[in-house]
Amino acid sequence: MPGDSSETPATFSIPTPIRSLLVLGLIYTFLVGVSSLETGIKIMGEDTQERLFSSVSNPIAALCIGILGTVLVQSSSASTSVIVGLVATGNISVDDAVPMIMGANIGTTVTNTLVSLGHVRHSGEFKRAFAAATVHDFFNVLAVGILLPFEMITGFISDIAIWISERLVGSAGSEWKSPIKAWVKEPVGWIVDAWEATGMSGNALGTIVVITGLVVVLAALTFITKNMRQLVADRVERSVNSVLGKGSGSVAMLLGLVITIAVQSSSITTSILIPLSAAGVLSLRNAYPVTLGANVGTTITALLAALATSRPEALTVGLVHTTFNIIGIAVLYVPPWWRDVPIRLAEGLAEIAVKRRALAVGYVMGAFIVLPLIGVAVLR
Repeated sequence: MPGDSSETPATFSIPTPIRSLLVLGLIYTFLVGVSSLETGIKIMGEDTQERLFSSVSNPIAALCIGILGTVLVQSSSASTSVIVGLVATGNISVDDAVPMIMGANIGTTVTNTLVSLGHVRHSGEFKRAFAAATVHDFFNVLAVGILLPFEMITGFISDIAIWISERLVGSAGSEWKSPIKAWVKEPVGWIVDAWEATGMSGNALGTIVVITGLVVVLAALTFITKNMRQLVADRVERSVNSVLGKGSGSVAMLLGLVITIAVQSSSITTSILIPLSAAGVLSLRNAYPVTLGANVGTTITALLAALATSRPEALTVGLVHTTFNIIGIAVLYVPPWWRDVPIRLAEGLAEIAVKRRALAVGYVMGAFIVLPLIGVAVLR
């Protein structure tokens, strides 16, 4: 009846084909943003570039920058895409970018840890949720602790990535003709021309183009994630509930990989697990391998970003991200004597957090903000 307040207004729903086309358009916009970032940095003077990127030559400072950058934007996909763009400009070498990529892997775990704090009022739920969240933290920290020194001494991870990228697009120092680079060239030119029309030039122009690129990248990834979640939300929930209860580590890992590629966000994948774990529906041992698959799945964004550049080094960095996560699984999950270490550490921290809940907040602030800030301040 007209005027009846009990009637529910119809909600607008975008048809699936149109939403799919929207996602493709957003991916294109994301690539334009990455290319704009690269172009803006190239416009800056060499002195400005040197001041901006001098601190990343220290691997621990670079690691901390990777953590802070990812915590700031709440997305390893965004931060690794930016790192790829920086490498494409030639201002950051592959060796300097490797610790930043590893830092991004640590920083991305903050989201699901924050989600677990939502259960802090109920001891049993909070204990299970906090353990499910921090098992991801501990795995990534242990992987970096083992593989970063190994990489610095041997260059093993970057050597694998270089070997693959050389066979795909050529050797470092050269340029390869990426068709995607050509597709995004004109919109990037429009951005530069639009800011030049305001009278900007030199460092000011380069800075505003970089900022524009960052805004475009973050906005595009946000809307890609939102729309992909709408497209696959029901399937994700059904898959999680049906597959994880079977307890197969490899299947759970594959599920985490597929979901993360689909929604373009490892944070969404891992955060789905927190309420299921808190409710006791999902055990910590079943949730753990999903986070490892999510680690690998999230690397697809950096690989996609590399396609918007013309330097083989950019693709190498994207491949470093993938290689690092695969080797991390091989080292810390495949051997049975290592597999339970992150689980035991997470369970131990959860026991402490339940008894002293302020320490849970202190852990998040300290591990993801305070310590990285100190690392950057002291070591840059």
